[in-house]
Amino acid sequence: MENTPIPVVTVQTVPYDDQRPGTSGLRKKTSVFESKRNYLQNFTQSVLSSIDLRDRQGCTMVVGSDGRYFSRTAIETIVQMAAANGIGRLVIGQNGILSTPAVSCIIRKIKAIGGIILTASHNPGGPGGDFGVKFNVANGGPASESVTEKIYQISKTIEEFAVCPDLRINLSRLGRQEFDLENKFKPFRVEIVDTVEVYLNMLRTIFDFTAIKGLLTGPNQLKIRIDAMHGVMGPYVRRILCDELGAPANSAVNCVPLEDFGGQHPDPNLTYATSLLEAMKGGEYGFGAAFDGDGDRNMILGRNGFFVNPSDSVAVIAANISCIPYFQKTGIRGFARSMPTSTALDRVGKVMKIPVYETPTGWKFFGNLMDAGKCSLCGEESFSTGSDHIREKDGLWAVLAWLSIIAARKRSVEEIVKEHWARFGRNYYCRFDYEDIDPRAAYYLMRDLEAVVTERSFINQQFAVGNHNYTVEKTENFEYTDPVDGTVTRNQGLRLIFTDDSRLIFRLSGTGSMGSTIRIYAESYERDPSRIDRDPQVNQATEVQFVL
Repeated sequence: MENTPIPVVTVQTVPYDDQRPGTSGLRKKTSVFESKRNYLQNFTQSVLSSIDLRDRQGCTMVVGSDGRYFSRTAIETIVQMAAANGIGRLVIGQNGILSTPAVSCIIRKIKAIGGIILTASHNPGGPGGDFGVKFNVANGGPASESVTEKIYQISKTIEEFAVCPDLRINLSRLGRQEFDLENKFKPFRVEIVDTVEVYLNMLRTIFDFTAIKGLLTGPNQLKIRIDAMHGVMGPYVRRILCDELGAPANSAVNCVPLEDFGGQHPDPNLTYATSLLEAMKGGEYGFGAAFDGDGDRNMILGRNGFFVNPSDSVAVIAANISCIPYFQKTGIRGFARSMPTSTALDRVGKVMKIPVYETPTGWKFFGNLMDAGKCSLCGEESFSTGSDHIREKDGLWAVLAWLSIIAARKRSVEEIVKEHWARFGRNYYCRFDYEDIDPRAAYYLMRDLEAVVTERSFINQQFAVGNHNYTVEKTENFEYTDPVDGTVTRNQGLRLIFTDDSRLIFRLSGTGSMGSTIRIYAESYERDPSRIDRDPQVNQATEVQFVL
């Protein structure tokens, strides 16, 4: 511990009007955080000030990052400000590295008051990329809208922040570091923890590691290909899938976290995970997966590049949930999906007689259901899957869930999915993103579209596109009333539901760093077994033509 008490300094500042957190925290171009005076400090102080002073004094918080550019600088600032604001202990991943699921896990394990995650998720990194600051609360999940609104209101009026500018920590040395601060009765403590260990121990209690290891190393070994995309998941993939579960070291690629993700977009989809897709198309590997920058999203592929749509992925896991020991112990309380996610999960819930909740986009809505014991498994169409073991989406959990199902069913990825379609029918699904739209133009477009589709006369209208006729059954701007606390969340996307169970959804996204993004989702349901093996882009062509 330092011999001379470290001074606490109050610094005058001026507010910014653009620090409203989006779906997953505050995301901006990295240059904004680097060039705007006290931009990070203002937001960090707003986060810390949103915690009641009595709760903040002496409490424990978790800090982690996905390793992107500017993370180390930001961690140093956050440590200095946490100390000055009365936080008693910070738990930080070694070298600042912790996946988003691991942060959630540690918050819950040590009963911390919350955590700060430095990530822009699947957005690119580097000096010309994106940076983000996300606040998770005591349940391990993203802050609720009431909390993020409080943070935003504080950020608009902030006049000063507290900091210990002389405080320095060693992020690479495991263990405890203590610092004596001026006018503080107790020392400020920083604990640098192993990046993987706590999260790995949790996974051991959820899955049958012996069965998965047998699948990956036995006489009928399943060859896998896992792409960490130079994000935070590299150390987890190496330690868990290779060292612990026996997958050959060359099964894992791009496992060194890089500040710019190797110049790539760390987004696990068919557009950006092309090297994995090409490797899978060769037929050598029976299972493939990719993760995003902070490890909460995942993409699943089968042999020859067979793609598992994320909406199907959560539905397949739900239908085979008994293959996962955790649920054999806890039981199944309910399923949940975001509104834009396909209704494939609903069909599984109906057969299994399990309630399915439809929420707005954002994992915080699932967390409220889980805390109330209403939800065991959930997912979003944005390559996000998880369960009530933590309060975040969890990419590696989804991979282990799939490997558990393959080990139990002794079927390939493609066979499992196609048998699922044969049993439940197939929900064909496509998403189209229109990015970097001028915010005002996006607002007026959505406003005018809502005026058209919510007119009473729009109901029962028929539209002929090619050989297909669409009849409008229902239109609305989706509104969600939380069944736990009655909170109402409005304006969550325009949706058109047709009499044949087709859906069209238009939604403004909140995960970009600049401009606005409008997402359009097209879904149709097919029960005929002879028509469940078509290309989704071809199958949805008429619905897309209708949109245009």
